[in-house]
Amino acid sequence: MTIFAKWAAAMVVTAVCHGAYAVQGVESLRTFVAEVHTGQAVFTQTVTSSDGLKKKVSSGFFEFSRPHRFRFVYNKPFDYVIVSDGDKVWIYDPALQQVSTQSFSQALGATPAALLSGDSLEKDFSLRSLPSQEGLTWAQATPKLADSSVQSVRLGFRGRALEALDIMDSFGQRSELRFSKWTPSVVWPAEHFRFLIPPGVDLLEQ
Repeated sequence: MTIFAKWAAAMVVTAVCHGAYAVQGVESLRTFVAEVHTGQAVFTQTVTSSDGLKKKVSSGFFEFSRPHRFRFVYNKPFDYVIVSDGDKVWIYDPALQQVSTQSFSQALGATPAALLSGDSLEKDFSLRSLPSQEGLTWAQATPKLADSSVQSVRLGFRGRALEALDIMDSFGQRSELRFSKWTPSVVWPAEHFRFLIPPGVDLLEQ
């Protein structure tokens, strides 16, 4: 085989590999949104400061039901709850005995929570596939809003299951969520994502 033939063959292999991941990650994300309408998982979140020197680890569980209903419950190292009923987002801090609430569109917009629980990807995000890493198929979603607090979101899939979510905010802070114990197609009662304000807790409406 001549040098030119070897170079041409290498280019073909490279193009095939590139073409495979050029659609695979985005297709995994689209399949997840189109076919996984409800689900729950356990997560561990690591937040790293922009200088890479400080790390904060927390954990809890995540539940969602499209469109726009979800529940993030942090239970380590402290309790913290974020719930969306599709119309409003409720943020409950038990330590402060305080609940704040906003409309869904005002609170979230083009955020990772909206991405995971929403039903329209291209409206709020620009999508592209990334090379496979850690045995996962990766996609990147970049908010179309110029003033979004989120710079980019990377999502890692193993089959239909979302296993990784990496978020870079506009200040250079990185949040890495790793999911386990995925259970899709969970059936919840209608009131499951309705937040009830605990007695004695202050309400702040924005």
